[in-house]
Amino acid sequence: MKKFLIQAAWPLAVFVVVVTAWDLCCRWLAIPAYVLPQPSAVVRVVIERHQTLWNAFCITALEAGGGYLLSILGGVVIALFFAQSPLIRRSFYPYTILLQTVPIVAIAPLILMWFGSGLRSVMLVAFVICLFPIIANTTQGLISVPRNLIDLFVMSNASRSRQLLKLRLPYALPHLFVGLRISAGISVIGAVTGELFASSNAVGEGGLGYSITYANSQLQTDYLFALVLTASLLGFLFFFSVTALEWLCLRKWHESAMKTDAD
Repeated sequence: MKKFLIQAAWPLAVFVVVVTAWDLCCRWLAIPAYVLPQPSAVVRVVIERHQTLWNAFCITALEAGGGYLLSILGGVVIALFFAQSPLIRRSFYPYTILLQTVPIVAIAPLILMWFGSGLRSVMLVAFVICLFPIIANTTQGLISVPRNLIDLFVMSNASRSRQLLKLRLPYALPHLFVGLRISAGISVIGAVTGELFASSNAVGEGGLGYSITYANSQLQTDYLFALVLTASLLGFLFFFSVTALEWLCLRKWHESAMKTDAD
């Protein structure tokens, strides 16, 4: 417990310094509130509009979480397909790179046109942006098994399915979690981006993305800061949830989690 408090003290100290500098700049430089509100104004709007923030938080969490879970399922299945042979990877892998290189703001209007506005379209945007890191890292893990371990399984007359379940998937698990950590944060980016194009257009019914657009159009900068902080909090929750799950799955046998325990 003492070690945890010491580790948490440094980020907390940085946070206090940043907020203090922010407040002093607003006071000394007389920055208008619509340009940069004081921290106290942001705290006040969080308290006053907590219900609206909570509703937007829940909507975006559902959209980002749904797209994220779909990307895990699709990414692992595609990675298993790619791991079957180098020919398959050479034939299809470039198309997964295409998903990553095309700007998501260019894909979102197409998804809106094809599937309409609402929850489903926003989930699809989050799915697209989360898919590639999971495919890339899981595929790398599946094809990086040391040759001597594969030979050992072959000498034991293990079938391909047994090699997959007992060797390749466990070996790829740390790589999969790397992809999951990357996608956990960007799933919120995907959901917020999708909401800019495809969410509900009724005040109070949209997620964080729509609320950010609304606050910006009304020059409610304090509310805008509150929404951005809420979106950041959601991304942190996703990321640290995956990190905790990784520790639970790997802590007894993989050196990455064991080193974390030792530290």
